[in-house]
Amino acid sequence: MTEIIDLSQEIYEGMPVFKSLPQVKMEIHNTHEEWSDEINPTTKTPAVYKLELGEHTGTHVDAINHMAKEHVGKSIDTMPLSMFYTEGICLDFSHKDFRELITSEDVKKELGKENLTIKAGDTVLIYTDHYRKAFNTENWGNGPGITAECCRWLGNQKIAAFGVETMSPGVPKISNKEVHYICGEMGFTHYENMINLYQLIGRGRFRFIALPLKIRGGTGSPVRAVAIFNE
Repeated sequence: MTEIIDLSQEIYEGMPVFKSLPQVKMEIHNTHEEWSDEINPTTKTPAVYKLELGEHTGTHVDAINHMAKEHVGKSIDTMPLSMFYTEGICLDFSHKDFRELITSEDVKKELGKENLTIKAGDTVLIYTDHYRKAFNTENWGNGPGITAECCRWLGNQKIAAFGVETMSPGVPKISNKEVHYICGEMGFTHYENMINLYQLIGRGRFRFIALPLKIRGGTGSPVRAVAIFNE
């Protein structure tokens, strides 16, 4: 039996976005009443919405060209689909407090607890329970994050990506910029704003899928991330 766990936030007008990124706007572009040529309709039933949003909205993946200026041309549409269709593991860092750092030693400790190893090509998901603790509150931007040292260690394991529940992979003004630079330098990526990671803890390996939109020249893309368990 196949179990599919949704790891992606809803996208809606007014949702939290990181710092100066574009706010999400939604409006009805066409209605069924218009298409049916109804005269003086009393309802407006959406047939098509017009969306305005940034590439880095909700649960999304960063392209390599987002990481630093020198990676121009390494856009989301050029990244191999194999980066977004991988095996995955999820590690428990729910004990970490706001703005607390996660080191490679922390990762190794959790791997030992779960009797897991990181394989080349894996996606490593980092569960902090920050979504359930703080989404859409004053602390939403204050989540835990990995250190630059941890990011480089993960890159040396030849992972495809890692994923976090927070709006940034590192702690802003402490490690976040450097984490992005290291991802670009080492050629792997990360997902932000993930949900439901608590449902993956203690369950071992799973199939991870998070395909991006094929945006020409894009610096990232929203994804519908899922974990799949086959029993």
